[in-house]
Amino acid sequence: MTTASVTPLPPPIRFTTHHHLRHRLVLATLVGRPLHISQIRSNSPKPGLTPYEFSFLRLLDSLTNGSLFEISVTGTALLYRPGLITGNNGKLLRHTLPEGCTRGVTYFLEPLCTLAPFSKAPFSVLLDGGVITAATEEDYSVDTFRTALLPLLANFDIGRNIEVRINKRSSGGKGSDGKFSPGAGEVHFTFGHQVRLPKTLHLVNPGRVKRIRGVAYVTGVSVGNNMRMIEAARGLLNHYINDILIHADSSAAHLVPTTYGSGSPNASNPSGAKKKVGVGYGLSLMAETSTSCIYSADVAALPGEAPEDVGLRAAQMLLHEISLGGCVGRVGMNLMMTMMGMGMEGDVGRVVIGREVINEDVVQGWRDMKTIMGGGEVVLREWEGVDGVAKGTGRARGKESWWGW
Repeated sequence: MTTASVTPLPPPIRFTTHHHLRHRLVLATLVGRPLHISQIRSNSPKPGLTPYEFSFLRLLDSLTNGSLFEISVTGTALLYRPGLITGNNGKLLRHTLPEGCTRGVTYFLEPLCTLAPFSKAPFSVLLDGGVITAATEEDYSVDTFRTALLPLLANFDIGRNIEVRINKRSSGGKGSDGKFSPGAGEVHFTFGHQVRLPKTLHLVNPGRVKRIRGVAYVTGVSVGNNMRMIEAARGLLNHYINDILIHADSSAAHLVPTTYGSGSPNASNPSGAKKKVGVGYGLSLMAETSTSCIYSADVAALPGEAPEDVGLRAAQMLLHEISLGGCVGRVGMNLMMTMMGMGMEGDVGRVVIGREVINEDVVQGWRDMKTIMGGGEVVLREWEGVDGVAKGTGRARGKESWWGW
């Protein structure tokens, strides 16, 4: 009588603190490596995972098959054993965010954009609930995601059947009284272009800026604020280029029960009173070069900030982003590097990165990729005395991918 041998599960890779939690979970899902993350806000007055992090774990579980999550009672430790990225075969998956979600919806869209190309079936996800489509202190807007991040996938020959539709706009953030104003938007994300291995990237010529595009949006305020933001932005940008087109979009504020976003799901509202949420305005700008490199800037109005100041601030941010140089801006850095790591084995990809774009978060992201995906060291060298060139050797083989610089 023979007994079947059981392959032991690989030991989990261990990390501490909540920093880079989302990026580490995405990398682990791509290569099938288990993770153990401890000391998650262990010294905070509110220790453990936040509601939006729990929501992201539920979304990750819905789009994979066989994933296992083990969370401690206090929420300060997480064990994750990833399953296969199966998607939902194009069928609509409705995922409701917490009402008081403090992160923009791109916190959830960006990892979906990274995972979807390697799924077995297309993605079709409808995000509703506490959705903030505008820019926040930590996240960029859906407009920047659509115009500046998704086009980067074309460098890897990925670009068919991809769409982001904003069904309901909603702003969010702290108001003039210091209280957080929740969002109530709705975004539909579809991704139907799946690949086994992305194309090897060779992006070393930033080119010259040939056009600027943008979206000015208002929610629940005067439509005239759009034109005031556009005129202020064009007043500065027209000194450098004439091909500027900024679209204006307006929508009404959403009426929700007064208990919405209070953090008490069982709170009663016998009078049926309602309030407006998602009121605000902002501006998203994107500059494209002759070699299809993209730079972006995103600004949402602060409490009491005039539309002219918003437009001028967005234009100044875009000019600063262009001055940093390189072929990829700060918005698309994680996506570009992750796709390079999932490339064909043995092929060396190259991308020019502005020196000031390389900060502590970028370096830590490289370290996480080396730890989770495996591989050698990051290679950076001077490029004409201005930018750094990162060389990446793709060594991807499905769930057995690893990172090699």
